[in-house]
Amino acid sequence: MPVTADQLDAVLSAAEQESWSHLQFLERLVGQQADQRRERAIERRIRNARFPDPYTLETFDWEFNAKTIDRSRIENLATCEFIGRGSNLLFVGQSGVGKSHLIQALGRRGCVLGYRVRYTTSSELLLELTASLADHTLPKRLREYNGYQWLIIDEFGFDKLERNAAPETPSLLFKIINSRRRRSTTIVTNIEFESWETRLGDPQLTMGLLDRLVDGAIIVKLQGRSYRAHRAQANNSPAARPT
Repeated sequence: MPVTADQLDAVLSAAEQESWSHLQFLERLVGQQADQRRERAIERRIRNARFPDPYTLETFDWEFNAKTIDRSRIENLATCEFIGRGSNLLFVGQSGVGKSHLIQALGRRGCVLGYRVRYTTSSELLLELTASLADHTLPKRLREYNGYQWLIIDEFGFDKLERNAAPETPSLLFKIINSRRRRSTTIVTNIEFESWETRLGDPQLTMGLLDRLVDGAIIVKLQGRSYRAHRAQANNSPAARPT
């Protein structure tokens, strides 16, 4: 770490006058720069993760669905110990209960703790992988995604775009999950596992995909009222309408 002669002289003088220990001297000399370097590293990891929203656990409305969302369990996940173990984390729940908010908040916490995290939606991921088939860069893309310690795939609903993007899309999803068998992967979906076979249209591939995802995974099922529906209702109430 760069230290100017003037900075060194000032710290040496203070250490002599105040009888600092060697550790105190070192902390005063490089501590601030070390903190700044750490903050820059965190900012870089968050930027590289590509979160679309600035969500944090502190900005989540815990009271809205307090009876159905276990706050202590979510905050325990924020230690990110599952990433170190290479365990998968699955978020399953109806639309509007805050799945994306919570998973992005946890992803940011992972970045703060030093993990390489990547956030994407299933449609974005499949479009990218389909394009990589055309330009023969699929192996490179798979290596890139396998390089992240935690891959978050949000909006995993197998909607029309995902299923019709290319006939290879189920196989591409399998390749991603299979290549990350020792890395943490998160699927955020509103589709129950029992319905995946119908959505994918390939029983054998679905079984293999679920087997790799669910084995040893942490499964969080989120229920409750929809935030979006509540906000829409509030915005359309007579009191909220302009007179």
